[in-house]
Amino acid sequence: MNRSPIVTILGHVDHGKTTLLDTIRKSRLVTKEHGGITQRIGGYEIKTGIKGYNIEKITFIDTPGHEAFSKLRSRGANVADIAILIIDASDSVKPQTIESIAHIKSAKIPFIVAMNKMDLPGAKPEKVKKDLLKYEVVTESMGGDVVALPIAATKGEGIRELLEAILLIASDIDLSYDPNGPAEAYIIETKKDQRGMVVSSIIKNGTLRIGDEIYSNQEKIKVRALIDDRGKSVKEVVPSTPFEILGFSKLPEVGTLITSQHQVVSNSQEEDRTEHSQMDVTSMLQLEGEEKQKKLTVIIKADAQGTLEAILAVLSDNKNIEIVLSSIGSIHRSDIFLAKTTKSIVIGFSVAVDNEVKQLASQEKVIIKTYNIIYELLDELDEVSELIHEKEEREKNLKAQAKILATFVIEGETVFGALVTKGKVNLGDTAEAYRKDKLIGKSKLASLKNRSKTVQEVKKDQECGMQFTPTLDIKVGDVIKFIL
Repeated sequence: MNRSPIVTILGHVDHGKTTLLDTIRKSRLVTKEHGGITQRIGGYEIKTGIKGYNIEKITFIDTPGHEAFSKLRSRGANVADIAILIIDASDSVKPQTIESIAHIKSAKIPFIVAMNKMDLPGAKPEKVKKDLLKYEVVTESMGGDVVALPIAATKGEGIRELLEAILLIASDIDLSYDPNGPAEAYIIETKKDQRGMVVSSIIKNGTLRIGDEIYSNQEKIKVRALIDDRGKSVKEVVPSTPFEILGFSKLPEVGTLITSQHQVVSNSQEEDRTEHSQMDVTSMLQLEGEEKQKKLTVIIKADAQGTLEAILAVLSDNKNIEIVLSSIGSIHRSDIFLAKTTKSIVIGFSVAVDNEVKQLASQEKVIIKTYNIIYELLDELDEVSELIHEKEEREKNLKAQAKILATFVIEGETVFGALVTKGKVNLGDTAEAYRKDKLIGKSKLASLKNRSKTVQEVKKDQECGMQFTPTLDIKVGDVIKFIL
């Protein structure tokens, strides 16, 4: 079944986000009960009255801005389907506009540029479009595919066109859900009042009913009550409905997934998270497996424009480093959440990092590196870049890979039980043994058996017995790489 698009609005402070939300809410709510409930619930549904599309309603998330948006995503909560980047047409692109662009791009969702305050004499929409080119946002009139619309939120001008653009994009990306599937919802706000623990959420799949048993962060909850965005109790909610839920015994984190299926987090996943939190910049690059990074992604904050330009000029030629965001000013909470979602490190040059940000970085397992001398920053990044290059060269020569599952002693000789996870292993291959991504030795594959029979090769997803000459001190869990 088709579901309504879930939309969030991002942009620089004072560029009109709140005014736009208020204008839409007051004129387009499904009912006219637009009191404090919409602010309390963190989202609301509107009926556009626009025909000709497979859906007619839109759900808006009323969040404080890009920090909240990125915080949701840092928890794995892909709540928004479409974003609106609001820009004051007389003010053009500002620091928080740039941050918002970075957050939207990291989310990989379609977005619309709303050029606000077009009723003012200083409005310059063409300048806005040209300024956006610096940040790889190419609007339709500039030959790109990003929709840019003129609006005047205070007067309600351009609102219908904006809503129709949202419906058009929603039709293109074909939003749907299974009403009989497992319920999946994301927490967008939490609070405690006279009703107890109140959790605001938006459901994205399935149907949630009063009396259902749900799970959130391993906690089992029975749904006591459901309240919609008009403040009325309802028996059930369907996607993309914003609602409040009662039944929690303690407040969960914003961004947490609510599901009707119990999901178990294994000890190995917990260990992986713990190990990652202890990594430094260099060890981040030793990550192996399907999720390894090909580039070092960084967020750069500097004290002055001249300094930032000097750093960017040097790094622009380095193919192994990708800059997610660069701007002037201190390192903020929003930088940490963006770093979490983009797997980046935060680099500060002659900027302050307050204790709250440090604590958040520690909690979210984000690395912050600060420098006061520019050559120290550039030297370290060059060193890291070289490590990435070396790693890529090693990957080019990788023929196959296997994981050690068990060790046996047969007739006095040690045999290693292994699963081939990549490529094809051949008898006589050169082997490198790794433990926690560190090389522990090199050898040759002297014996290869499958079901007790000697074989010449073993392919991906097959188990086998291996012996090496010379013998290596290999343990269960070690990874063997076979090199061309």
